[in-house]
Amino acid sequence: MSQNPTDVTDLVRSLVEQIVDEPEAVAVDFVYQGSDEIEVQITVAEGDIGKVIGRQGRIIKAIRTLARAAASQCGLHAEVELAD
Repeated sequence: MSQNPTDVTDLVRSLVEQIVDEPEAVAVDFVYQGSDEIEVQITVAEGDIGKVIGRQGRIIKAIRTLARAAASQCGLHAEVELAD
């Protein structure tokens, strides 16, 4: 399988932009943590952090689940972090 982390970051960006009030402030980047592991870093406007986390963390958990599934299709393991 091809390892293309931009597919994962594009998915995460698409999901987050649908949730927030300021989609132009969304930044999603990745950092390799190993040969087959990436960390996806999400940055949003300060007022949108709660929307991305969701009640009891449900939204961010769902985003993490989808990102891991997409990464596994690319032969990668992904962790998603919301930057402060």
